Amino acid sequence: MAQKKISPLDYIESEAPFTNEFRRLLARVQKHMEAGSIKTIMVTSAMLSEGKSTTAAFLALTSAGYGGLKTLLVDADLRRPSLHRIFGIERDRGLSDILIDGYDTKEAIRSTHVDKLDVLTSGTGYDNPSSVFDAESIGLILEDLKFYYDLILVDSPPLMPVSDPMLLSSKVDAMLLVVKAGSTDRAVVKKAVEGMGSTRDKVIGVILNNLDNKLPYYYDHSYYGYDYKPSKKSGKRPTASRSKTGKKRLSRSVNGQPNDPVARQHKQ
Repeated sequence: MAQKKISPLDYIESEAPFTNEFRRLLARVQKHMEAGSIKTIMVTSAMLSEGKSTTAAFLALTSAGYGGLKTLLVDADLRRPSLHRIFGIERDRGLSDILIDGYDTKEAIRSTHVDKLDVLTSGTGYDNPSSVFDAESIGLILEDLKFYYDLILVDSPPLMPVSDPMLLSSKVDAMLLVVKAGSTDRAVVKKAVEGMGSTRDKVIGVILNNLDNKLPYYYDHSYYGYDYKPSKKSGKRPTASRSKTGKKRLSRSVNGQPNDPVARQHKQ
């Protein structure tokens, strides 16, 4: 019998402990939103496979489903996009199509099964994503969309491998940095933040992910065998391959306390 595909809704609508953890994370984010007129937040990480896309997806689901905020989730990772796969929607007619072909932004935005939650996918894949990525144009798109949404979450590539997130950081109001517990070296995280220059002041929180090694295998980047290289053919998706252990794991976000997993304030 074929295994049932796991949906993010299967987890966010449950009474699992991490559901409350994302509510606390949202509460922290909302405090920053109220204090600094923040609407666009980029979610990134220092390296690949730290769970940034998963975190962005669950935070968006929490924002719309529990916070009642009109929320847009944007996949700005044109190299290794995953939000279309997480939500089970087609990748094409998304951000890259707006940038290259002038596709209508409103037509590109997809609704989801969650009320008040929309998704803008990465769009058609290209052999050279760096030639497609245009931080200035993306910034203008986000600025226009602020009128229609309470919160816009932008899933970007990790900071170390490519320059895309550093360029985009100046076009968003704030940033959240996802760090994978027991995996990411502290020096790497420090170097990534320092490399952001003056925009590092926009980091409003650091989310420690995978604290108990319980992230669902379906959402782990290793499940897809990501190597963070552009696909050889335009629009071709990476081949999925289940992890060896097949363990189901749940994400957590912490502020340094084992039982208080919320985003901690970034200290300069």
